[in-house]
Amino acid sequence: MPSLSLACHSAGGVVAFAPFRLAGGRGSFATVKSLSVACIVGVAVGAAPPVVLRAQGDAAAPAPAVDPSWLQVDTVTKTVTFQLVAGLTGLNGALNFNGFRDGGLTLTVPLGWTVVMHFRNHDGMLPHSAEIIADTHPLPTGPVAPVFPRAFTLRLDQGLISEQTDDMRFIADGGGSYLIFCGVPGHGAAGMWIRLDVSGSLRTPSLVVTPAGKP
Repeated sequence: MPSLSLACHSAGGVVAFAPFRLAGGRGSFATVKSLSVACIVGVAVGAAPPVVLRAQGDAAAPAPAVDPSWLQVDTVTKTVTFQLVAGLTGLNGALNFNGFRDGGLTLTVPLGWTVVMHFRNHDGMLPHSAEIIADTHPLPTGPVAPVFPRAFTLRLDQGLISEQTDDMRFIADGGGSYLIFCGVPGHGAAGMWIRLDVSGSLRTPSLVVTPAGKP
């Protein structure tokens, strides 16, 4: 299946972010205000709506749609912000991120950029968590050490309950392929993971639909 990239358009505007909690400092808060955004990944006015794709191996499930608002890019501060939603749809028994499972969605960021992931558990039944781990097979059955400092949510093993949120904030200072993985035992191994690629040649981040499959 061909990949689909979300184009990056120069906005030249200002974006205000709500307060967020830094993942490495659980008692501290920071507010990012009035960022000069040189480039926002999104759909321009009048552009076609998000493309709808069918998930592999689950023909009965609704086809996931890519929402351009999931990704925001600030080229001035070299920061990419990703809205990471656990259990967004019923796909795979809600064991999915943003409606994708088994690596069906890939976030690619330039080497050395700051990555902020706003995590929210949309699943009304099960707890979930997230961390950045090595692209390895077989997949771990539970949480492991993250590959970047602060690249994990609270309560990796127990997970966050429905509509709880947390933020990951880390520097992608190592090139390669990684997994955004649910650390609740059994969830990641059952397909609850998508991909993070850190590229030394890429100049702007991208969000790409990729064929689902094992690492």
